[in-house]
Amino acid sequence: MLISGLQKLTLLDYPGQVACTVFTGGCNFRCPFCHNASLVLPEQLVQDTDEEQVLSFLKKRVGVLDGVAVTGGEPLLHKDIGAFLSRIKALGYRIKLDTNGSFPELLMELVRDGLVDRVAMDIKNAPELYARTVGLDKLELAPIERSKDFLLTGAVDYEFRTTVVKGLHTQESLRGAAKWIRGAKEYYLQQFKDSGNVLDIEGLGAFNEKEMHALAEGLRDLVPSVQVRGV
Repeated sequence: MLISGLQKLTLLDYPGQVACTVFTGGCNFRCPFCHNASLVLPEQLVQDTDEEQVLSFLKKRVGVLDGVAVTGGEPLLHKDIGAFLSRIKALGYRIKLDTNGSFPELLMELVRDGLVDRVAMDIKNAPELYARTVGLDKLELAPIERSKDFLLTGAVDYEFRTTVVKGLHTQESLRGAAKWIRGAKEYYLQQFKDSGNVLDIEGLGAFNEKEMHALAEGLRDLVPSVQVRGV
């Protein structure tokens, strides 16, 4: 498995847990607003650390850290991720998995095997705008819909989240996304940030704090739980 980074302490990536974050390399999307271009573009991918080094670190932090957030890139591109998560679980950690939802069978398998305690799934935009938002000419939406529907059953603790970007999102498109996940337990609108390593920032921008809260308010008749994050 390609591990491209390890953040040894985070109070943000796993809500309610003192955690570390493991970054996997590679992604099947090309979202222009992606702030981790080095984890997406094949020519920029590097093996920053390996599984044994991560596990050695985690063994030393037993009793200090509560959980591990696994993010990317897209972690479920790595078909051997189950074995890796199993070894983390054996140390007693809780695991949060970030995913774009395009690998529903593997997601369901990991949940069924008790290897994931919380899932954060990106909802990129209204369904009809998905391909453009993720930077692809064509996109099969059905797998993403299966992941979304699976999480809505409540089989595992979860959140949905949308990074909101001027140039890609409007109140109307966000309402389309909210209708798609109607009934969601947790939904977050995340403010776009220019990390300096954005995949393709041309024509994109950020909504300000007032605008973000107004966008959220415009969705609460569809998803009462919607909250703003990152402002």
